[in-house]
Amino acid sequence: MTQAQKTRTGEHGSRLSRRSFLKVSAAGLAASVLGAAGFELTPQQAAAALARRQAGTLRVAWGGAPVALDPLNASADTEIAFLNAVYDYLLDTDARSELVPRLATAWDISADGLTYTLTIAEGVTFHDGSELTMDDIVWTFERLRSDGPTADLYADIERVEPGEGRSVIFTLSRPNPDFLYNLTDNHAVILKANAQNIGQEFNGTGPFKLEEYIPDRATLSANPAYFAGAPGVETLEFFYFDSVESAVNALRGGQVDAVLRMDNATFLALGGEGTFITQQATTSGHDLVRLRADREPGSDERVRQAFRLATDRQAIFDRLQFGFGAIGRDSPIGPFFARYYSEETPLPGPNPEAARRLLAEAGYPDGLEMTLYVPNLSDRVALAQTLAAQWEAAGIRITIEPQEEAVYYADNGWLEVDLAITPWGHRPVAQQFLDLYLRSDAAWNESHFSDEEVDRLIEIAGTTLDEDERTQAYHEIQRILIERGPIIIPYFFAQFGVMGDYVSGVDVHPFAGRTRFHTATVS
Repeated sequence: MTQAQKTRTGEHGSRLSRRSFLKVSAAGLAASVLGAAGFELTPQQAAAALARRQAGTLRVAWGGAPVALDPLNASADTEIAFLNAVYDYLLDTDARSELVPRLATAWDISADGLTYTLTIAEGVTFHDGSELTMDDIVWTFERLRSDGPTADLYADIERVEPGEGRSVIFTLSRPNPDFLYNLTDNHAVILKANAQNIGQEFNGTGPFKLEEYIPDRATLSANPAYFAGAPGVETLEFFYFDSVESAVNALRGGQVDAVLRMDNATFLALGGEGTFITQQATTSGHDLVRLRADREPGSDERVRQAFRLATDRQAIFDRLQFGFGAIGRDSPIGPFFARYYSEETPLPGPNPEAARRLLAEAGYPDGLEMTLYVPNLSDRVALAQTLAAQWEAAGIRITIEPQEEAVYYADNGWLEVDLAITPWGHRPVAQQFLDLYLRSDAAWNESHFSDEEVDRLIEIAGTTLDEDERTQAYHEIQRILIERGPIIIPYFFAQFGVMGDYVSGVDVHPFAGRTRFHTATVS
């Protein structure tokens, strides 16, 4: 999975058999290298930390290490953060998913929605000193649309070609109102044409240059020739820990300056300590609880509705999210997408007795016994336990099967099981979720849901240039999913970042790996 083809989760990345991997040993991660994480600094350690800050070094801790650094296959926050520092995208999004310039300083769309002309910034050079050309952009997108996980995302590109002066022209085969957002996809960093050893050698145009990469850290230096201005720090260091807990302990101990991405309880605790700057960003990321809809018992709409009736979303939100994020309504079109979000269709339940009656009508008078598969991540296991307790009151008896992520996603096994929880990371537009896991022929239609009316509405929403028509289609999709869909989305999670009070100029992005550090300063 991937970011546009599905990073299942921006929080924990994707590990698909179809991906080619850059094998990086995770042994000896930064927790062991830094050693003293979580303990008070000695005077010598404190002096060293101060010296690094005075030298303009920003140290960012991550729970986990990169696996794939070829942009075609990268997806985890750690991977995208690295690429985001070394390379550039044509366009970016801000914390509210508004488009902002990056390499492209302006864009023009033809009246028929088929031709996009992007003006590219002057004075952009790669780290080897060569100038960025329009051919580099063309080559990058030919690679993205011809192979791997982004081929479907860019399937509507008929051709990419240099335009007049410093411009590049994308011609589409059909209208796509989200096309500019597709250009912000996590994989779409611009490479030098005919680049070799991609994912092992890194010649980008970005604000930082790679100086050293070892299994527990990446050290990057400021690019003084960066077209948007030299970064505010001289050195950016990414430290890769074996867990978020270790990363947070290093922050508390003063060995790092910032941690992005953590659970709600940890963020709440750090916010109460009074020595850190805390940030949270609203996201569209969510945990997808789904039944297989193409075979028993999930093929019966009454069973799907019984699961919905047995679920108390408010209780889950209060217990697990601590008020962060937003309550879900069993559709990926959540409150983050305010224009398209609807509460017109009431959610059923919670009503376990009504759920029992529906199960009996569906031929299960004694209830159901099912196995719930879930990635072995503490917050996802906690969700599974909460759901199992709620569902038991409706006669749905659950055996929880936690699996290490490498096992859960191996050989696409997560697509085959009858009942599962899959984390899905933030997307800037709702359509991406629909295309990725709800359309009948979607590559990651893990619920195996196939509904002609939903498919028709997804097609309308993904192609119409009439915003009212699009809004109505999205409202109808939400209604259908509540009435007969095989998915439950109990909440949308928030994204967190915590920094020392001497760090400024960092705005946490809903997809943590897309947080930009070139504007950071330390004092």
